[in-house]
Amino acid sequence: MNKFMAILLVGTSLTCAAAVTPANANPYEHVLLISVDGLHAVDLANYVATHPKSTMASLQKTGVFYPNAVTTNPSDSFPGLVAQVTGGTPAVTGVYYDDSFDRSYFAADSKCQGNPGTEVNFAESIDIDDTRLDAGGTPGKPMTQIDPTKLPRALVNGECKPVFPHDFVRVNNVFEIVRQHGGRTAWSDKHPAYEWLNGPSGTGVDDFYALEQDSLIPGTKVKTTGSFKAEREFDAAHVKAVINEIKGLDSTGATKQPVPALFGLNLQSVSVGQKLPKAGPGDEAGLIGGYADADGTPNNGLGVQLDYVDHALGELVSALHDNKLEDTTLVVIASKHGQSPIDPSKFQPTDEDPYTKTPGYAFHIADDASLIWLKPEERAKALTAATQYLKDQGKALGIGQLLTSNQVALAYQDPASDTRAPDFIVTVNPGVVYTGGKKIAEHGGNNANDRSVALLLSNPSIQPRAITALVQTTQVAPTILQALGYDPKELQAVQKEATQALPGTPF
Repeated sequence: MNKFMAILLVGTSLTCAAAVTPANANPYEHVLLISVDGLHAVDLANYVATHPKSTMASLQKTGVFYPNAVTTNPSDSFPGLVAQVTGGTPAVTGVYYDDSFDRSYFAADSKCQGNPGTEVNFAESIDIDDTRLDAGGTPGKPMTQIDPTKLPRALVNGECKPVFPHDFVRVNNVFEIVRQHGGRTAWSDKHPAYEWLNGPSGTGVDDFYALEQDSLIPGTKVKTTGSFKAEREFDAAHVKAVINEIKGLDSTGATKQPVPALFGLNLQSVSVGQKLPKAGPGDEAGLIGGYADADGTPNNGLGVQLDYVDHALGELVSALHDNKLEDTTLVVIASKHGQSPIDPSKFQPTDEDPYTKTPGYAFHIADDASLIWLKPEERAKALTAATQYLKDQGKALGIGQLLTSNQVALAYQDPASDTRAPDFIVTVNPGVVYTGGKKIAEHGGNNANDRSVALLLSNPSIQPRAITALVQTTQVAPTILQALGYDPKELQAVQKEATQALPGTPF
């Protein structure tokens, strides 16, 4: 076996023709996947240029960099990470957003009675207690953190059952494949709801560690996301969990365990630095979030967050080195999504309320895009009027492009027959953010700033190069399996969408 552990930094990418059969049957023993939410390719390039001695710079010196990588459309956290671990787009995964709608499900308190069709919100809303950092349970044991009474319901063989997050994704993922081959797996993320990484089997992740990002900062009524410092501390707890795993322990550090073959974490500091306008509890006075100009120059608040992420990456790389894993691990640093707008002069806060007045309205989600679902029982009669209404509201809602139901059917699945596909998908004019003014950027849409993400594969054995081809984050999943010596075609989405591994890899 070629004893290398590689680091993969991923943003987003379009499917490119590349062989999926590895040149070496077992290139690496481990893959460490790091999702840095909000990190654009330009952020990575700018940081390396201004910090030539940084960890990001050192990783790029031993890595394959993809400056034209893109994430999913919609560019929300859920479909963004689903793409990286399944190889699929929402068309096959059925995951369009972390807060969406399913026409076959029932509300949590419905006992599966009445008309089907309900909101499916897999975020802090399903915690035992979303005000607490531990979500009201035990980190490392997600089923103690999730309240089944808050979950949507589905009729299964005539029985009304709760739908857990891992029941929701329609295809398998890389964690399940690695476990099926006898490898240990681990992941750390921002909500217990990310236990969906267990996949349809329910057994994909051996060690899942999650704290609640939307919990309250102690002694305040402000969420963790309302402070640059609190978000860095939140990320630091997840970094510690992964370092424990690198040391041959479980995420809590309590018991000895084999180092996972596939493991990783999500970092939120950059995303909060892009969205938070000013200093919050515990922050140094005078910090300002977001960017100073259209070139992506960070303001001091975002600059602090970028520095922290570089420090965190340094801690992880040092832990690999100290535990003699640096050469045998592929490190994947990626982002679930970008953030829009980069140019502060383009920021246009907009009221989303008109969406609720759409004829036949059932549910919508709007950040810097919008997905709209109609009531299943009213859809046929309301569709024409709803289409005209949204066109009429185009200027007020900042709509740049409206995908009608027929267009959604062509791009994804037919809303008339698929239970998940939205009836309408809105792309907004660049800079439009649906907010009351508490944030200065968002993600979720199809504009360039939403979808452009950093993507880097790094290992001490890799000769540095940049692959300028357009790639998609869906290509990360088959690349991970190829790096570990497994067949990417074991992934159902890879088969359905013919997803190829990333081009230019040395394995």
